[in-house]
Amino acid sequence: MVEETTGLWLVGARGSVATTAVSGLLALRAGLAPAIGCVTELPELAGVALPAWSELVVGGHDVAQTPLDKRAELLAEGGVLPHHLLDSIAPGLREVDGEIRTASFDGVQADVARRLAADIAEFRRRRGLSRVVVVDVSSTEPPVPPQPEHADLAALERALADPGRRVLPPSSLAAYAALTAGCPFVQFTPSTGIALPALDELARRQGLPYAGRDGKTGETLVRTVLAPMFAARALRVRSWAGTNLLGGGDGATLEDPAHADSKLKTKASGLAALLGGEVTAPLHIDNVPDLGETKTAWDHVSFEGFLGARMSLQFTWTGLDSALAAPLVLDLARLVAAADAAGESGALGALAFFFKDPLGSDEHRFAEQTRALHEWARGLG
Repeated sequence: MVEETTGLWLVGARGSVATTAVSGLLALRAGLAPAIGCVTELPELAGVALPAWSELVVGGHDVAQTPLDKRAELLAEGGVLPHHLLDSIAPGLREVDGEIRTASFDGVQADVARRLAADIAEFRRRRGLSRVVVVDVSSTEPPVPPQPEHADLAALERALADPGRRVLPPSSLAAYAALTAGCPFVQFTPSTGIALPALDELARRQGLPYAGRDGKTGETLVRTVLAPMFAARALRVRSWAGTNLLGGGDGATLEDPAHADSKLKTKASGLAALLGGEVTAPLHIDNVPDLGETKTAWDHVSFEGFLGARMSLQFTWTGLDSALAAPLVLDLARLVAAADAAGESGALGALAFFFKDPLGSDEHRFAEQTRALHEWARGLG
């Protein structure tokens, strides 16, 4: 039997999430760390035909030039990676860094897409890979106003060839390039990415699965667990306010209101569905550089009980977002590779479990998402 090897191509390959994911993958392969946070290692998914850690080969695109081993040192200083791992994984990080190509989005968009797709195709050919799963973990973009070409693939491709047009944001151009290269795609960020009807049409035409959008790692994860409790107990939520404090690259990016708007929309998207109706839900993000890689979310829930009794719930979630996101990136690479091998195409709604604004699913309740994930994965064989 010929061993099948799967490529993991990271868009934003030298960022915090990507570096943490690659570092974790190297540590898991070498038996240097347990698979804490990796859902695909749970007993409920035992027996599912997933690529082994040793079968994942990593490459990617980025505009940044800081090598992965240096990026890992910075993350260790920030408390994301343990210092004792660095010497052991440094050779592997340097090897992966050699597979990262510089992304340029200058020029006619059709030509840009061809260059990006050619990099992925060359990686797949040279490394002898059965398939490559492309995962976007790049910086969050501002929301993109809808354009007529976003709804029709033929019109989109004509517009991409027009030197005077910029019809797609970089995240969507990366998704288009991945699909034209024959690769399934995961939109891990809140950017537009693959969430366009024309790109759904392309994915189905190519027979490729995709998943997204915006990885669910902290405050929203807690909300999707707690909000169904209020609905199930017939308690009326009057307001649900949230504050997010973060530093690092995310904090700097999201300090710009235009960039923050994408994140705020995906974080708030499911609350009304979870509670069974609209609710006052102010939500904002503050950049606190001193926090570095740490993110703190504070939520205040005001609710009403029997005979109008007024009560409240407050919770605080403090976490290292890259450490929470990285195992999910690895999980998604394995699951989407298995879906591709099984011949699935289009949006993988069963992967809503992983996302704030899930594509292909309107389900936001975490318990229901968990059941759907397990049932779907077992069906893959």
